[in-house]
Amino acid sequence: MSHGAIKLIEANCTSCMICARECPSWCIRIDSHTEPIRDLPAGARERTVNVLDRFAIDWSLCMYCGICVEECPFDALEWASDPVPGTTSAAGLRHEIEDLG
Repeated sequence: MSHGAIKLIEANCTSCMICARECPSWCIRIDSHTEPIRDLPAGARERTVNVLDRFAIDWSLCMYCGICVEECPFDALEWASDPVPGTTSAAGLRHEIEDLG
């Protein structure tokens, strides 16, 4: 099977960190914070939800093994058909949320 880059489906990402923990090359960086869930029924205990702040992949480290895609329980990662675009600097190989969508 031919594939390109890895695509982030931001709406599905819960910031669970499984993809980053399972990555053998540690090329994924995730930052998040928690926010309280609003409009809970009266008497319900307070709950929080993770909010994704940063999701980045450093393509200079990525082995394109697909472990992150396979291990994500929320289907937040998938293979894209387009390859990672070329660049003239190593910094250009670090793609953030807006580059991965």
